[in-house]
Amino acid sequence: MSSDPTAEAFQFDRDTRVEKLADGEFAAVLTDAWTTFTSHPNGGYVLATALNALRQGLSLPDPLAVSAFFLRPAAPGEATARTEVVREGRRTSTGQVVLEQGGKEIVRATATYGDLSPDPSARVLTLDGPPRLPAPQDCPVPPEFDNPQGLGIARSVEYRYPERPGWLDGRKDGRPHAEFWMRFSDGRAPDVHALPAMVDFAPPAVLEIGEFSTVTVELSVHVRARPAPGWVACRVFTKHVSGGLHEEDMEIWDSTGTLVAQCRQLAMLL
Repeated sequence: MSSDPTAEAFQFDRDTRVEKLADGEFAAVLTDAWTTFTSHPNGGYVLATALNALRQGLSLPDPLAVSAFFLRPAAPGEATARTEVVREGRRTSTGQVVLEQGGKEIVRATATYGDLSPDPSARVLTLDGPPRLPAPQDCPVPPEFDNPQGLGIARSVEYRYPERPGWLDGRKDGRPHAEFWMRFSDGRAPDVHALPAMVDFAPPAVLEIGEFSTVTVELSVHVRARPAPGWVACRVFTKHVSGGLHEEDMEIWDSTGTLVAQCRQLAMLL
């Protein structure tokens, strides 16, 4: 049930596809290929499904800013997306989407779309750079990553860390900061429609301090550029944990060293 018959070659496109039911209403089926430590589908994947419905009513091609509130855990199965166009402008288009399962809201998001076509005349100022990582083929692959158990997302996404993460061995004294490579396991290239999901694909940085389960309350995403093909370099970190909550920041840099996405989320420790 795809709105784009050409987007069937890769799992992410199949699993986020939607079917138009009426003006502003779409059907979707969430799968178990993106489940996390919580056993529920990853929030970024769920958000990408909702945005796939929303973007069909907007005139501009690229998500620029997304703010999503996660109201209930999603589950594999049927879902309904209800969309609304808030404003159509010359440079930006804004809309809202609600994703429901069983008549209950799972995610409510607002997104502004624009056009990220390169502009040679635009000013560029970069005060930080991408992670300095060995080439992906030179990074070790822990056996836990090579044959993941019970984590759908760990089969759908490949990760390459420069060294074995301490949390794999139960360490709790690490720094909640990680840099690594990431890509879709089936070779799908990153694009602007995948980036709002990919910013939530990182194993949580708080794993390094012994916190093994978190639930996202709110996620804000900024898409900065259309990514080049290939692995993306990621930086994820937490600076503050208090009151059972923590923030997590994520940066994604493409294979040319261009910053293509940023996000911050507020999450609850479980």
